[in-house]
Amino acid sequence: MLTPIEMVLFVLATLVSLYYTYRGAARIMGHINSGQGKIDWSLAYKRVWELILKVGLFQPVFRFRLWTSILHALVGWGFLSFLLINLGDLIYAFTGFKLLDNTGLFGDLYRLLADIVNVLIIVGIVALAIRRFILRPATLSTRDTTLLNPKARFGILRDSAIVATFIFIHNLMRFLGESFSLALHHQVDSWQPSISAVSQLWAGMSPSALVVGEHAAFWLSIGAVVAFLPYFPYSKHIHVFFAPINFAVKPERKSIGQLSYINLDDQTIEQFGAAKMKDLGCEQIMDSYACIMCFRCQEVCPEYNTGKLLSPAALEINKRYHLNGAADYEANKRMPATDVAMIELISEEAVWACTSCGACVDICPVGNEPMRDILDIRRNLSMMESTFPKQLETAFKGMERNQNPWNVSQADRMKWADGLKVPTIEQNAEPDILWWVGCAPATDARAQKTAQAFANILNAAGVNYAVLGKNESCTGDSARRAGREDIFFGLASQNVEILNEVAPKRIVTTCPHCLHTLKNEYPAFGGNYEVIHHTQFINELVGAGKIQLQVTSDELKVTFHDPCYLSRHNKITDAPRTTLQSAGALTIEMPRTEAKSFCCGAGGAQMWKEEEPGTARVNEARFAEAKATGAGMVAVGCPFCLTMMNDASKADGGNIQVKDVAEIVAERMK
Repeated sequence: MLTPIEMVLFVLATLVSLYYTYRGAARIMGHINSGQGKIDWSLAYKRVWELILKVGLFQPVFRFRLWTSILHALVGWGFLSFLLINLGDLIYAFTGFKLLDNTGLFGDLYRLLADIVNVLIIVGIVALAIRRFILRPATLSTRDTTLLNPKARFGILRDSAIVATFIFIHNLMRFLGESFSLALHHQVDSWQPSISAVSQLWAGMSPSALVVGEHAAFWLSIGAVVAFLPYFPYSKHIHVFFAPINFAVKPERKSIGQLSYINLDDQTIEQFGAAKMKDLGCEQIMDSYACIMCFRCQEVCPEYNTGKLLSPAALEINKRYHLNGAADYEANKRMPATDVAMIELISEEAVWACTSCGACVDICPVGNEPMRDILDIRRNLSMMESTFPKQLETAFKGMERNQNPWNVSQADRMKWADGLKVPTIEQNAEPDILWWVGCAPATDARAQKTAQAFANILNAAGVNYAVLGKNESCTGDSARRAGREDIFFGLASQNVEILNEVAPKRIVTTCPHCLHTLKNEYPAFGGNYEVIHHTQFINELVGAGKIQLQVTSDELKVTFHDPCYLSRHNKITDAPRTTLQSAGALTIEMPRTEAKSFCCGAGGAQMWKEEEPGTARVNEARFAEAKATGAGMVAVGCPFCLTMMNDASKADGGNIQVKDVAEIVAERMK
């Protein structure tokens, strides 16, 4: 129990600490509120169970770096437990009453929990410190070529050292303080085995020395919290507070890749995309405070992995370090901190390198969305500055003039079906299935083979289907990911008008990018449809016995490459594999599969431009993974992936075939 003088000193120190902590917190909220829109706090009530899983059980953390995640969980669970334990210690310090110690079995379990948690936190933080400061894996930093705030390279290490020291001192002193208390009262508590064992070391100490030790331990333990609080808003430890908020109030989206709707019929719009940080949504600014600086997003980024300048982690860290230095910036520039140009926080080359694969968003343990920032910057560059890679001009003109990025005339849109019985909507006005063919299968010579194979499957199964034919236009996916909202808006409005007139019962598409846009982004335009991938529909046909597949004695070893817009963006991973197995294929998995699949390199409008310089091409890096499995064929479910994997195979000598799942099934139909 504290002396009266100690109580007064502690209260005064706490008030001072809380004052400066409040100032730091108010500063943070000012930065967040300077962004676009408002936080919808009502969303938190709908996500209670989700928050329990994500925050209470650290579910997102365990998806990557297992052993590190376990150590982090030891510290994290300990932190949550110590909210109660520290409260009990404070009550004892001021009243001499141990709140939970004398409440029967519950009190016994409480002391056991405190004992175990105390040890686990110390073990966890020491192990993490060894990893950070001694082992120093490359995954905890970024290359020198990456645009990173100069203060961050040393600052992250310094911050980690301060946080680790605080946690270590706080928990070690609490542990020692309890051991001094047991020794003072000549007790051995079987419900505090670790603390009791250490207390035996102080058996020969005088009572006065033990009292001094107990008081010193309190001041170093709880006092460390008081001293740390004002630094808390500036440290990466602030993620403890903002990560749960991030999960609780992040806007509802149909998928991680769904972009916000912009009504171009509104003539009052003066700003497109994000030129400055204040143009981002307030939740996007909050991302920088939720960031753990763990570099997991960078580790899965296909562009960073192939030596490009892009690092999604560096973007979030740059945002944070800029805001942390807001006072200097505001004094020198005489403008609010969020007036900073986004292009000062990420290079233009890095912005255009992004494939919009969503890997950074998917893997982030605190729900950050750096991909969304990048696409908002593209909107600004394309719409406001007319600044974009020149190779994209051909695709833009094609989508504007001929409704497809290949710039093929609409009059030729059905040439792929010559010699096949493929009914158009004019010929079959009430189909059970509307097949959205897509630009690639309709216009690209290699992708046309996928369309022809799928047509043969539909005809063999006797499916009542139709295509839009010359009335079908590009969905606008590539235009939108390249920032050209004007082109996307025109195509989306036109397509929704046609689709609503047709009123399809179901839509099936062989392109995940078309699936994503029709399913997740057209609802904002008034188009709500049931959209499925062709591998899902083939599964239905096989299951219903409408097509039968002839399994030969020849073993077909196939590795399936998960398209980003199928697996990560739309959570479809089982259907392609089940379909391949039905065709008698032995599927061999690559190291990175399903939601953790590695990109082919064509998404985010990369299909229409040259890849940024790096140490390797993305498609060749992915193909190398496929080749290493020993499979004789790479199966895909996306026309973009088909092109990229085929190009990589040719560059490698062409010994490994690349085929769409539909082609493999069509070849094995009886």
